Amino acid sequence: MTENNPKQQPTTGVQYLEVSEDDVGQRLDNYLLARLKGVPRTHVYKLIRKDEVRVNKKRASADQRVQAGDIIRVAPVHMAERPVQAPVSDRMGSVLEDAVLYEDDALLVLNKPAGWAVHGGSGVNLGLIEAVRQWRDHAGRWELAHRLDRDTSGCLIIAKKPSVLKALQADWENFQKTYLALVDGRWAAKDKFVDAPLQKNILQSGERLVKVSTDGKPALSEFAIIQQWDKASLVRVKLHTGRTHQIRVHAQWKKHPLLGDDRYASDNSKEVSKQLGVKRLMLHATQLVFKHPVSGQTLTVEADMPTDIQTIVNKLGR
Repeated sequence: MTENNPKQQPTTGVQYLEVSEDDVGQRLDNYLLARLKGVPRTHVYKLIRKDEVRVNKKRASADQRVQAGDIIRVAPVHMAERPVQAPVSDRMGSVLEDAVLYEDDALLVLNKPAGWAVHGGSGVNLGLIEAVRQWRDHAGRWELAHRLDRDTSGCLIIAKKPSVLKALQADWENFQKTYLALVDGRWAAKDKFVDAPLQKNILQSGERLVKVSTDGKPALSEFAIIQQWDKASLVRVKLHTGRTHQIRVHAQWKKHPLLGDDRYASDNSKEVSKQLGVKRLMLHATQLVFKHPVSGQTLTVEADMPTDIQTIVNKLGR
């Protein structure tokens, strides 16, 4: 088809982007994704991997933080034709309204439904942040302060101002982040702390795959058993670090993968998930405790266990 022929796609020349004060502290990949409109997410990561993005004439990594005055050189890229965004329906607007956990002039915290990608792209016409920008007036520059996987539900913060985004991301390591998870088998009480470094690999498809490795970054998770059955355990997990797929990989490493986790599953966890009728990753961001970026006061937001996880818990109880 003609739209897949790169000769017919518009191509940029070399671009030089200068980082403003408003964007200080953003990850390089997020900074580029916001500016290279029409460039697929996977291609942005490929540009960085192939050294076609330079920061101040030096090699760059996706997770490095940009600073005011940085000059970012981007090699010529093909611009994909951007699909017209689907409009936010009345029903979708109602879902968003019901999902509000906290809101003020600086930020919005939503209870993200499972199955909703936080960003559009890679076959997703309308992500949560794009929907929010349609749903609320004057929300064009609102940005996600962090991410949740598509199948993970729970607390998600959106910053309404660049200065708020910068402050939240700068303080992210000090956030108290608590999740609920249903894992395969009976979690051992002795495994309260899982301290295992994690290494992230980005595949050619742009997919992220994480594994425990001595070459990885430090990662510490604290597991507490809430309830157990023969086939599964409901656990509360506090993150002491914030690595990609941290809970999922630490649980897999302890031979108790999360139910509904296709990427890090075992044969047994697949079978248990099938028996229980699990339809998605059994992971829910239930609580965030952090310092408000404007008032400085400690803010606690909580999202109750969602109905679909409660349904599986009820089945286990029977």
